[in-house]
Amino acid sequence: MDGSAAIINYPEVAMLVVGRIIDKPRVVNGELAVRKVTELTLAFDHRVCDGETAAGFLRYVADAIENPGGALADM
Repeated sequence: MDGSAAIINYPEVAMLVVGRIIDKPRVVNGELAVRKVTELTLAFDHRVCDGETAAGFLRYVADAIENPGGALADM
């Protein structure tokens, strides 16, 4: 694991942790390739936000990192 877990302090509701970017092997189109990879971790207060909403936010952030032009078009 290259990321870490955040500790939420009142009055915070959520915290996004972004790990360092490192080279990792990945299979791309059936062949081994080296890709830049980072780990995203979202800690959130379940009393304020449910897991589905938090997961949707994390998916949006990941999509914005993978395709920055698409994220700007959503605004």
